Amino acid sequence: MSIKKPFKDIIKPFEVEAPGNKYWKIMEGFLDNFEKIISEKGLDKEFYETHLTDYARQVLRQIKSPYEFEAYHEALRAPFDHFALGLTLFRPLIDFPRSKLFGKENLDAIVSILEKKENVIIFANHQTEADPQAINLLLEKQFPSLSEKIAYVAGERVVTDALAVPFSLGINLFCVYSKKYFDVYPDRKTKMLEHNKQTMLRLGQHLDEGGKCIMIFPSGGRDRPDENKIVRVANFDQQSIELMYLLGRKAKSLTHYFPLALSTHDMLPPPEDLQIDLGEKRSTNEAAIYLDFGKEIDMENFPNSDTTDKAERKSFRAQYIYGLVSDMYRNFPG
Repeated sequence: MSIKKPFKDIIKPFEVEAPGNKYWKIMEGFLDNFEKIISEKGLDKEFYETHLTDYARQVLRQIKSPYEFEAYHEALRAPFDHFALGLTLFRPLIDFPRSKLFGKENLDAIVSILEKKENVIIFANHQTEADPQAINLLLEKQFPSLSEKIAYVAGERVVTDALAVPFSLGINLFCVYSKKYFDVYPDRKTKMLEHNKQTMLRLGQHLDEGGKCIMIFPSGGRDRPDENKIVRVANFDQQSIELMYLLGRKAKSLTHYFPLALSTHDMLPPPEDLQIDLGEKRSTNEAAIYLDFGKEIDMENFPNSDTTDKAERKSFRAQYIYGLVSDMYRNFPG
């Protein structure tokens, strides 16, 4: 049975409980985009109306009583399965016949390492707030156990924006504040720094347990189009890489490092300019996405690693890892 009312009408009963909230207008635009994609693909509107209603209910819950994320958040699968919600609602946005997963032999190596109770830290570029769901959707058929095991180092936006939180609740997250917000909110800087310290302590304990997979986006933000409208990999933060390297070296279990290049931008493009305030617009499209998992990184031997200057060595290591990801990214179709 087809649903005659537009998807944006789903939010009306919930808007009554939080009238005038900016998130409803943003969500209305998202639902218009989403309905167009569902219609063009000939998918079951009634099925998606049910899940979008669940999503709207979760958004209202976040508006009225924001969820407080701990330093480490483990994916919530019950009584409501937030992980499944994310996969269900982002699956239609992916053009699977054109999407590609590269580096499967390196994924096999990662799975083998984790089975030996050793750790893996993955350095990746970042393009949309739905990158974890996009990664899970390309891994779910061939590497399902890995997709649910990854824990992401995530910034403040995805754990405070009411439209992002219902999906973030379904992901394993180490929650940190990005350095770019320290000067924006100077009155909160001390609290942010203390929170980040606690998160790193928890991350270290996590690695001590062994068999853990951590993904970090060292750019600290999403890749955006340049002046020529070309999306390029944003520069990696050297300190973020060194911190993860130090935590891995200190861990009681051996830690390995891998690069990941991803291309997801067209599925859910971020605003072209950095937006500090919460509540950014969501413009969705059906798009091909690409992932390339590179081979294990030698964190000790890389170009110019023989320098005796410690600061230079750290810089060269960060440049090397950035170069690996950038080179893989440039090889994607289109």
